[in-house]
Amino acid sequence: MAAGILKVATCQFAVSSSIRRNARQIAAYMRKAKKARADIVHFSECALSGYVGTDFPNFAGYDWDLLASEMDNAKTLANKLKLWVVLGSTHRRGDKQKPYNSLYVINAAGKIAGRYDKRFCTPGDLRRLTSGDHFTYFTINGVKCSLLICFDLRFPEIYRRLYKTGVKCVFQSFYNARQSGPSVHTHIMRQSMQCRAATNHFWVSMANSSGYYSPYPSCFIQPDGMIVKQLRQNKAGIMVSTVDLSKKFYDPMKGFRGMAIAGKLNNRS
Repeated sequence: MAAGILKVATCQFAVSSSIRRNARQIAAYMRKAKKARADIVHFSECALSGYVGTDFPNFAGYDWDLLASEMDNAKTLANKLKLWVVLGSTHRRGDKQKPYNSLYVINAAGKIAGRYDKRFCTPGDLRRLTSGDHFTYFTINGVKCSLLICFDLRFPEIYRRLYKTGVKCVFQSFYNARQSGPSVHTHIMRQSMQCRAATNHFWVSMANSSGYYSPYPSCFIQPDGMIVKQLRQNKAGIMVSTVDLSKKFYDPMKGFRGMAIAGKLNNRS
């Protein structure tokens, strides 16, 4: 693959409390991504582990050994397919420490290349999980990438920091699923992600769960903020999109973004 070009497979399926069921879905989509010639496949928040507080109430009796075994299986399959993977799961810290809500980066050799822990947890999350404190970066085909999770969306300062480090593509995983019906998220989540993409000139892969009811589907957004592809709402699926750093997009902030970030809040000559 040419430098500056990255083929991204964004997936969604109905994440559940069953680690084995989730793992089977993940393996199936990894194979589909490889067949579609993707470089990297992207899954939703807690895709392997299930989401505590939604899929199961707490970690009492949780099968951590099975989770570790299925993560090893995903790594082995990534190596076999020569495929990068961004996989949402829960990271165990210790018996008396609350776990992290995490995204793992598995490289094409089947090794963990990084782990991002959700920096901004919701109040519900904080009863069961610990917030992270670091960014995670990786580069594929000359495209510098980073990871974020769901509620991080609400904090534009995070994206400015990523912009300043030269990130070109953000993989952001969500779990807005198993709701009673449409909500405010139906109208604001994709739009907020489009704003983050356009104001920072990022490519964005936005992976959500499709467990009924999901208020919005997974999307792929280009640096001018346009959604170029999206999956069907509440239906499992995969789409392959291409990051191409050679493409030029509408960017009216280009000449002024740096000065605004530096603190100058007008562009008077």
